[in-house]
Amino acid sequence: MTDRTATLTFSDGSPPITFPVLAGTTGPDVVDIRTLYGKTGKFTYDPGFMSTAACNSAITFIDGDKGELLYRGYPIEELATRCNYLETCYLLLYGELPGKAEYGSFDSLVTHHTMVNEQMQFFLRGFRRDAHPMAVLTGLVGAMSAFYPDSMNLHDPRQREISAIRLIAKMPTLVAMAYKYSMGQPYIYPRNELSYAANFMRMMFATPCEDYVVNDVLVRALDRIFILHADHEQNASTSTVRLCASSGTNPFAAIAAGVACLWGPAHGGANEAALAMLYEIQAQGGVAKLGEFIGKVKDKTSNVRLMGFGHRVYKNYDPRAKLMRETCHEVLESLGLHDDPLFKLAMALEKIALEDDYFVQRKLYPNVDFYSGIVQKAIGIPVSLFTAVFALARTVGWIAQLNEMIADPEYKIGRPRQLFTGATRRSVPAIDAR
Repeated sequence: MTDRTATLTFSDGSPPITFPVLAGTTGPDVVDIRTLYGKTGKFTYDPGFMSTAACNSAITFIDGDKGELLYRGYPIEELATRCNYLETCYLLLYGELPGKAEYGSFDSLVTHHTMVNEQMQFFLRGFRRDAHPMAVLTGLVGAMSAFYPDSMNLHDPRQREISAIRLIAKMPTLVAMAYKYSMGQPYIYPRNELSYAANFMRMMFATPCEDYVVNDVLVRALDRIFILHADHEQNASTSTVRLCASSGTNPFAAIAAGVACLWGPAHGGANEAALAMLYEIQAQGGVAKLGEFIGKVKDKTSNVRLMGFGHRVYKNYDPRAKLMRETCHEVLESLGLHDDPLFKLAMALEKIALEDDYFVQRKLYPNVDFYSGIVQKAIGIPVSLFTAVFALARTVGWIAQLNEMIADPEYKIGRPRQLFTGATRRSVPAIDAR
């Protein structure tokens, strides 16, 4: 309970209404308006839910003004440098970092569930070879509900846990299968002795005639990408998963809905858009023409946009970008790509954005999507697969949010309201009178 209140007054003579003001452990207070419609017959109007808290959550917190991202209270900077992705998964799912014994059990459990049902291959063959990987992945994740009916009950905690392990374990296998299918190459089965990220890279890049040689720098880089994208509070795809699961559907369907939402270019496609921008500049002359491109970006009358810079939530620096920048330079150095024309262009653009007053004053710093796109391209992941890798990493966050919602005694099926602006009630005239 709270002793703080907010009073809503009306100019039409209706009596004022008082609502409780709730405070979280950090972040803005919220006005609890659950009784608004019952007391007044009125709704609030908030397109995009920009000023609406649809749930209470203890998982992830973002302070956009400070440039702060916390998973269960731990700064992303510490998690990305002191933990691996599966440790982060355990933290998001269970609320605390695992000890050695807990980590060993969790790692073994995930590792021994990485294979998918062999019939998935036949399902995959129904797609065109040139189908977008996100179209394929949406179908594959949704199809998992047909293969694992023993973990479909969203209201059974044990079944939710089993489905969580299956999704986290099998998502890299499914993404790699989608890639191999598009390339016309044989699928590569997972190997239990490899780490989560190394296993994914081997399934992506090994062939029956030549095994993948693990590069620790690249594996560490991919693991960091996974950590940085594991959760990001109540964004569009996470809200989609929560809304979908609120109907009581199975976990696989809810996660498939998240994958579909993430596919949108305004959400998960940002790193793909950043690479597309670099390719376009390169085609127009590369570094030599960068000044012209920057001029167009600054020109308000042009339609040229700078992709991979600035962030809707982070009004200061994206905390994930600093970490990804370090990884980016480490990867380019390891692979000897600093002189590659595309990566040379990317580094030149980065330098301008970090030093030019126009960008500095507007805080248009390179964001995590800019660097993660460059890293994935350097590793050899095709641009069309970037969003699928994002979905792989975000799966654990979606599951954690879904579990939290189902366990909340206050949760209800999602039912946003509307401000209706259509025709009022009218009668249907005879066809010859229309």
